[in-house]
Amino acid sequence: MSSESSKYNNMFIPKNDTLIEKLKRETKPIVVYGMGNGADKVFSLCEENGIVITDVFASDEFVRGQSFHNFIVKTYSDIENKYGYFVILLAFAVFRDDLMNKIDKMARKHTLYVPDVPLFGKSVFTYDFFKANYDIICRAYDLMADELSRRTFADIINAKLGGSYELLRRCESDRQEVFDNIIRLTHHERYVDLGAYDGDTITEFLAQTGGRYSKITAFEPDRKNMKKLEYKYGSLDNCKLYPYASWNKDTTLNFSGNGGRMSCIDEHGGEVQAKALDNVCMNATYIKMDVEGAEYETLLGCRRLIEKSAPSLAVSAYHRAGDIFTLPLLISSLNPQYKIYLRHHKYVPAWETNLYVVG
Repeated sequence: MSSESSKYNNMFIPKNDTLIEKLKRETKPIVVYGMGNGADKVFSLCEENGIVITDVFASDEFVRGQSFHNFIVKTYSDIENKYGYFVILLAFAVFRDDLMNKIDKMARKHTLYVPDVPLFGKSVFTYDFFKANYDIICRAYDLMADELSRRTFADIINAKLGGSYELLRRCESDRQEVFDNIIRLTHHERYVDLGAYDGDTITEFLAQTGGRYSKITAFEPDRKNMKKLEYKYGSLDNCKLYPYASWNKDTTLNFSGNGGRMSCIDEHGGEVQAKALDNVCMNATYIKMDVEGAEYETLLGCRRLIEKSAPSLAVSAYHRAGDIFTLPLLISSLNPQYKIYLRHHKYVPAWETNLYVVG
């Protein structure tokens, strides 16, 4: 860490307070809540750091006597009866109010952590990763345009390092606040939706503009999602839907499509066309990017549009471990006049952490 960035030392938690170090000191049983892909990654993280997991549980409705990592999956009450007090590692994503309320109650009674394991890429937000990127993390923090963005940035970094459920809940903000205070949409928008899924964010856009706009352009490479998108909005006026992945150039990529939100570029998937937005559209006023780990390349693919027109941007900043700091730095390099805001909407782990950018 450079001496110049040492002024930020009190902003971020020390190594001794990181999740790995706390788990290494823990004397209570450590149990994993969940049994999906996220739980696999949590098991790997613990094994790599010599942390012993003693059991696995799932929500009652999912427990059917399954085994996971050689454990018989139990219910929460089973775990309480067996151990009394224990440490919970939350290993799946949650945003629904009913399930959030259950987890809130667990967190009040037991120690509950949210390990930060990346959706894409191999980098994990460990203390070593943080230290190696400390200077550029501080540079990204300085790009934040308001106090809420700066507080959110610090809370997310510390939640990633320390696994803090409380910090993630503390820094939540409402999506409507973004449209009220940052992305103030008009009735003349030329909207581009990259990673349009089944049209949910087109629906949001239309609600915010009262259905009035100039043009909508959408990319969605997943065939099943594209069918849903076409069913909803294929006949909408001035709306063009493309079966493309977004990228930094026009090419062919391997893509794994499963008809859900997690469809992504994958070397083991089938081929799809990928396009740089600069080669499809040069007159956007508002671009949303939720492209499952391809945000960096997508931004490079609309470099000319950003430099020339400075459209407002909504960019997911949580798919890869470094997105929260690499993406603001890239955006600023493409157009230094931009104001960059960060918001975290209700989701655990730190998903739905987005950059909102205006010229």
